[in-house]
Amino acid sequence: MAKIDVIMPQMGESIAEGTLSKWMKKVGDTVKRDEPIFEISTDKVDAEIPAPQAGVLVEILVQEGQTVPIQTVVARLETDASAAAAPAPAAAPAPAAPTPVLAAVTAPLPSRPAAPPAAVAAPAAPLPPASLPPSPAAPPPPSTGSETAEERLRRKSTPLVRKIAAEHNLDISAIAGSGHAGRVTKSDVLSYLESPAAVAAPLPTGPAAQPTRAAGARGATTLIEVPSPVVEPWDGDRVEPWSKIRKLTADHMIMSRRVSAHVNSLFEIDFTRVAQVRAARKKEYAERGVNLTFLAFIVKAVADTLRKHPVVNAAVMGDATVYRRDINIGIAVALDWGLIVPVIKRADELSLLGVARAINDLGERARTKKLTPDEVQRGTFTITNPGGFGSFAGTPIINQPQVAILGIGAIEKRPHVVTLPDGTDTLAIRTKGMLTMAYDHRIVDGAVADQFLADLKSALQAFPDSAA
Repeated sequence: MAKIDVIMPQMGESIAEGTLSKWMKKVGDTVKRDEPIFEISTDKVDAEIPAPQAGVLVEILVQEGQTVPIQTVVARLETDASAAAAPAPAAAPAPAAPTPVLAAVTAPLPSRPAAPPAAVAAPAAPLPPASLPPSPAAPPPPSTGSETAEERLRRKSTPLVRKIAAEHNLDISAIAGSGHAGRVTKSDVLSYLESPAAVAAPLPTGPAAQPTRAAGARGATTLIEVPSPVVEPWDGDRVEPWSKIRKLTADHMIMSRRVSAHVNSLFEIDFTRVAQVRAARKKEYAERGVNLTFLAFIVKAVADTLRKHPVVNAAVMGDATVYRRDINIGIAVALDWGLIVPVIKRADELSLLGVARAINDLGERARTKKLTPDEVQRGTFTITNPGGFGSFAGTPIINQPQVAILGIGAIEKRPHVVTLPDGTDTLAIRTKGMLTMAYDHRIVDGAVADQFLADLKSALQAFPDSAA
């Protein structure tokens, strides 16, 4: 018999640690090769990790809820020597390096020029998104020969952490880290910004800082502190700690409200034409294994319309605007354990069938925890669909670092005034729904946002047969 180490895999190039969120097997259980044995959470995605070999789980070295660096041995399997001699596959494949040149549902993803975040995903949900994609940030200060290995590890951080620190003019080395050997994590930076120590710290000068600054004497500025209410559980209450994805979503939403000047526009859309095309093509798509939904039509129309309005597909970088070449649309997916935002990359290059297939695939793999970090990064525009639960309309929060997010209300038959050829009006039954777009007024003016929505409305209300 031989023992095989099970390690914490690297789920993406910028990921240096992971949280073991759940053991799916217990000591003494027999496992098959590639059978999921534990779940992990990172700042990008939740995933199930398969066993590298068949055998018996004999040791669990990392408990649920613990965060450890990649390559840490989390468990050991006992297997026969002949099986152990065979090369074991990687516990989880790391995504391929991005190529310079899109995404879908609400989070930034790699592929083509650098684009930004995910789950939230948070989408997003955010997603998440959701998911939170890394963005370029100032590199950490160069190490000196006198630095200890522990000091260098503490200074090492993900691009996302460095970006947040740079936006708030923070010195990462001055922040107490909770990661391995004092490594500073995203949660450490956000907690520091909430602490009294941040009030005295130097403030950033870019527009991103404005929502968190207030004028003081002689033009001085101080960070606005908003104390959280003190909450105590009462008899009979149940207290459930937040999961990693829930905490990341909460942090991301609070940050987005502070950073962006949120404005909302609402347009009512007549989906009758879309409903007709969908009814005519739904059986054909089903024969190909694809469920044709209203969302697919909206994603397709959004992707085509974004090309005409590049500022809606942009990001703010300090006091400059980054116009994204790729159109990567994140879709917020609501899960039992939180929100995640997988991304359809280069959505404008896909047919309606391609968009529908991508939505089906990403949604299913999000629910089964099969997404890779690459699939929840580099979104440039996000769509969230609360209308699926019956909501008439909503005002979603922008998925940073994007500058706009589209919310879809319930699509249903409603009475509508129709003007007849003779000029008289009558009531008719039409398939209607509300679209709401939240946008960052720092770079997206109201006229631009409304023109984008007007063009989107026209595209949906006159959706051509040829596009299906």
